[in-house]
Amino acid sequence: MYSEEIQYRRSPKAPFDRRGYAFLIDFVVVWIISSLVTNIILEFLIFTLLWLILRVIVVDKNKGQSLGNWAMDLKIVDLKFNRLPSLLSLTKREGIIALGGFLAMIGFKINFQDFLLMILFMTPLILDVLTVFTDDQYNQAFHDRISGTIIIQTKRGFSLDLRVKKLFSEAKKTWGKNRKNG
Repeated sequence: MYSEEIQYRRSPKAPFDRRGYAFLIDFVVVWIISSLVTNIILEFLIFTLLWLILRVIVVDKNKGQSLGNWAMDLKIVDLKFNRLPSLLSLTKREGIIALGGFLAMIGFKINFQDFLLMILFMTPLILDVLTVFTDDQYNQAFHDRISGTIIIQTKRGFSLDLRVKKLFSEAKKTWGKNRKNG
């Protein structure tokens, strides 16, 4: 029987760009809905509640995949047991990301009116994400290390990244043909 360490080496690591796109999909969905509220405290509560629903409850019910992870063919697994993480682990993991995501959302709202303040609000999320580059073995971000989880690739399913690349390739070819003919 293989040890757990060997099993994880055999599981394909999630590429950084696909992890980023999956996060962005989830982030934009939650941001759009929570931005309808103007009170910052209420907005934080709605953002956190929606984030936990999308990234904890949906992940728990959907075999380790949120909407973004499903679209990018990724899955969250527990590092020790190679299975779906417990609700406590998921909540710990997503609580850290929710705080960083909400601060980044405030930073995006400030936009370039005060560039330094925007960067300051985005720093926790940036630092959390940059820790992926310090872990060659599992590509764990800070929130993954705290909760004992990893992100792995699943068998190709929806493959949004490949669909978008194909769409852009076709659009580029069509644009090139129209440019030559026009």
